[in-house]
Amino acid sequence: MPRRSRRIPSYRLHKFSGQAVVTIDGHDHYLGLHDTPESKQKYARLIQEWTANQHLLASDSSASAPVADLTINELALAFWEHAKRYYVKPSGEPTGERQAVKYSLRPLVELYGDERIVDFGPRKLKAVRQAMIEQDLARTLINRRINRLRHVFKWGVENEMVPPSVLDAIRAVAPLKRGRCDARESEPVKPVPMAMVNAVRPFVSRQVWSMIQLQLRTAMRPGEAVIMRRGDIDTTGSVWTYTPQDHKTAHHGHRRTVYLGPQAQAILMPFFNRPPEAYLFSPAEAEAERLAKLAAERPNGGKRVGKNRRRKPRRKPGDHYDPDSYRRAIKRGCDWAFPPQGELAKRDDETHEQRNARLTDEQKTEIKQWRHRHRWHPHQLRHNAATFLRQEFGVEAARLILGHRSVAVSELYAELDHRKAVEIMASVG
Repeated sequence: MPRRSRRIPSYRLHKFSGQAVVTIDGHDHYLGLHDTPESKQKYARLIQEWTANQHLLASDSSASAPVADLTINELALAFWEHAKRYYVKPSGEPTGERQAVKYSLRPLVELYGDERIVDFGPRKLKAVRQAMIEQDLARTLINRRINRLRHVFKWGVENEMVPPSVLDAIRAVAPLKRGRCDARESEPVKPVPMAMVNAVRPFVSRQVWSMIQLQLRTAMRPGEAVIMRRGDIDTTGSVWTYTPQDHKTAHHGHRRTVYLGPQAQAILMPFFNRPPEAYLFSPAEAEAERLAKLAAERPNGGKRVGKNRRRKPRRKPGDHYDPDSYRRAIKRGCDWAFPPQGELAKRDDETHEQRNARLTDEQKTEIKQWRHRHRWHPHQLRHNAATFLRQEFGVEAARLILGHRSVAVSELYAELDHRKAVEIMASVG
């Protein structure tokens, strides 16, 4: 598919024929005699249609063939081009939804990419869903991905690439129900024990540890913590306020305010020695500090720190974390803080590869289960804060601090306080 440009294609003269012509995505559209009101009106109508449909025309290469001949691959590729333009933050960075669309499209394309769209129906959509079940995805995640695929077909109907009858048919596929399918159930997100939080402190950078502490004290989302900038924080008053440049519900027009009390302010102050537009928590800065610490600890005469690093590493530290890199940093900290014990542990005289060669398949499974039990992720910290706020100040206070529009959502984040119920029934009953 030709690359679609945001620049408006120009109206011009085709000298040989004397007609007006406009080229859109590599295709010439002849408009009639040049410099006539009719040709200019046709040009304006064509550009309006092209702009209104996210730079996609019914005569584009993805839709130049009759609708009956279009394939799933062509639909997926056209929607992916749309997703790359549509799912972006105000800063220009891609949103998490773009990656979710990519994962959702993958089994559809792998199974039915070469087939015609008009031949796609409920049975084939259920086959795509079965492939997701066999990947051991959780039931709720599978339902979300199937809904995204329905959205792809809906977008195709809107852009005259998919017959409405195909969309109507696949809408009949019911979502997977709890206890009535082979898909596994996802575990509910719960607060992480504070002992497990404190255990990772020696194994993460001061930047990551500061974000952990901020989440516990402010209940902010991981995505809000990683993009903090000094210029986004109002330091007037005894309680500071942080307005994220982007957040989860920004596309709904909601405003998000994070309140920073004295403890949160003390956490942030060491990172204020930078320009207002700079991010407070930088992976590049954390890596530089790690290397400097190694250099200080290395005895005289040792190899210079960083000398054996790759000249062109596959991934370089950026100027700020994203939710995934923040999560990976915590995961590595958990693995260091809670290493497998006994025969599962790595011996001092062996490498990871040698240990893997020594272990049986059952022992490798035990290691995976061990790590699953001894890992936690940053979103759990929001649940920690929500539970504390609800217990101490009530559900309405938790809703206000968490930034939820509904109290019901806050209830999902806060573990119910059964202690009070037990105390009441002990005295009543």
